[in-house]
Amino acid sequence: MTQTLQTDWRPVIKDLEAAIGKDSVIRRKEELLVYECDGLTSYRQRPAVVVLPRTTEQVAAAVKVCDRYQVPFVARGAGTGLSGGALPVEDCVLIVTARMQQILELDLENQRIVVQPGVINNWVTQAVSGAGFYYAPDPSSQSVCSVGGNVAENSGGVHCLKYGVTTNHVLGLKVVLPNGEIMDIGGKVQEMPGYDLTGIFVGSEGTLGIATEITLRILKAPESIQVLLADFTSVEAAGSTVSDIIGGGIIPAGMEMMDNFSINAVEDVVATNCYPRDATAILLIEIDGLEAEVAAMSDRIKAICRQNGARDVATAVDPEERLRLWKGRKAAFAAMGKLSPDYYVQDGVIPRTQLPYVLREIEALGEKHGYRVANVFHAGDGNLHPLILYNNAVPGQLAKVEELGGDILKLCVKVGGSISGEHGIGADKRCYMPDMFSAADLETMQWVRQTFNPKGLANPTKIFPTPRTCGEAASAQVNPKFASIERF
Repeated sequence: MTQTLQTDWRPVIKDLEAAIGKDSVIRRKEELLVYECDGLTSYRQRPAVVVLPRTTEQVAAAVKVCDRYQVPFVARGAGTGLSGGALPVEDCVLIVTARMQQILELDLENQRIVVQPGVINNWVTQAVSGAGFYYAPDPSSQSVCSVGGNVAENSGGVHCLKYGVTTNHVLGLKVVLPNGEIMDIGGKVQEMPGYDLTGIFVGSEGTLGIATEITLRILKAPESIQVLLADFTSVEAAGSTVSDIIGGGIIPAGMEMMDNFSINAVEDVVATNCYPRDATAILLIEIDGLEAEVAAMSDRIKAICRQNGARDVATAVDPEERLRLWKGRKAAFAAMGKLSPDYYVQDGVIPRTQLPYVLREIEALGEKHGYRVANVFHAGDGNLHPLILYNNAVPGQLAKVEELGGDILKLCVKVGGSISGEHGIGADKRCYMPDMFSAADLETMQWVRQTFNPKGLANPTKIFPTPRTCGEAASAQVNPKFASIERF
């Protein structure tokens, strides 16, 4: 069944089909339903039209159609985002970059690669690993999330402690602006003169335009890698260990913490047989570098763990053993699906020294609101991912869970942290921006947005607060010109 269109939408559809081809324009109800949310499934909004371009020129042509008819548009990659950043707004064109999966250029000598936004994160490493290189940013969803989405949200991952987040690995971008013009920012070298437009664009969540070509920095694979697993009888001891390792001048490639709730959920589902079920908390610590350097760091880290009361510290050197230790952590979010029909994940950041206090407070907040909270997080840089378990089929539970999530974010800000480390603000957390930024701060950010996006067509209503309530799914103000479209 094809969508019944009012006259106002027919020229839009016709021009989109002329611009990128009929087979790249989706308008059937059952197909549009696939795109009504991203990884934050509690918010849903069906787009009016979905387009699937393959090239920069096709993206530009689609955006020009939106500009011509004053239709809002939202960019979407693989749809794995967790903040509602790719959530459609009402009566919008959803521009999906999933077909843009080409690796356009590979320059090993200068350690860079140019990709389209639909390239999956893990494919970048696969493309260069045979030559001894890899791409450092590694979100837990790296086997399915796309580089374009990583750029939009400034994604991190396990290795962001030592190697930084996406913005630290993006050299340049080809961008389609909200009026359809094509612009090159940054370049193929690390340092470029003038304003850092690349830094502004990475993490802008699709509100400044759409990246269609991305130049990434790749790294030489380290000579030696070890993964240590330390288990503790208290969260405070694990938190102190994190601070002591960093305070001792050691910067691991990654340092992750999981609480007992998460440990048992993972073992029930993934069965790594590596995580001690009776541990209150575990630390996964990866170190890399020259062989002698790794050996020395390993000895120092083991000593620090034991000084803080670790019962045991296991070591994995073989690639298969390392992968087994990381398997549970990478599957932690998915494992929660066995414990609860729904979960709500937050993404706050706190100073490392505040870990024990904040985790106690999160536990108290969970008890106060009456919901179980599992904690899985990047301990090294204080990026928390509390997973709140609930049942969306029960009326009112989502609103209560969102309130609990908001209290956790406010707690993060209270101790000197942030409301997002890598998931972005999107539709989910925009109402908490005033808790972190002053009115002048937010106005200055809006100046940047209006410079790139003066008509407000690119991903409207995201990031910045509006008078609407926090629990309401973000949707654009309906253009009266298209208000009569028949919904179905």
